[in-house]
Amino acid sequence: MANIKSAKKRIQIAERNRLHNKSYKSAVKTLMKSYLEAVDAYKANPTPEALEAVNAKQSLAYSKIDRAVKRGVLHSNTGARRKSKLAVALKKVTATN
Repeated sequence: MANIKSAKKRIQIAERNRLHNKSYKSAVKTLMKSYLEAVDAYKANPTPEALEAVNAKQSLAYSKIDRAVKRGVLHSNTGARRKSKLAVALKKVTATN
């Protein structure tokens, strides 16, 4: 445990930032999972409405990933990799239809 006052403050700040980053990462994972489920639903029943839902969820996921990268929660390459994974998932489904 730190004895110096500034070190104690840094520990508090690091914990606060860790929790904030954790919530961002969790939200990104949740949105990615929701998007991939929508892609699976579209694959099972390819209707224009299902594709519209997929595009809406993709937009939300991309937005959250970009915000996480901008705020330093995710590295830029990690954000690009995750967005690419989402795009590839949709491309696989639409290429077969």
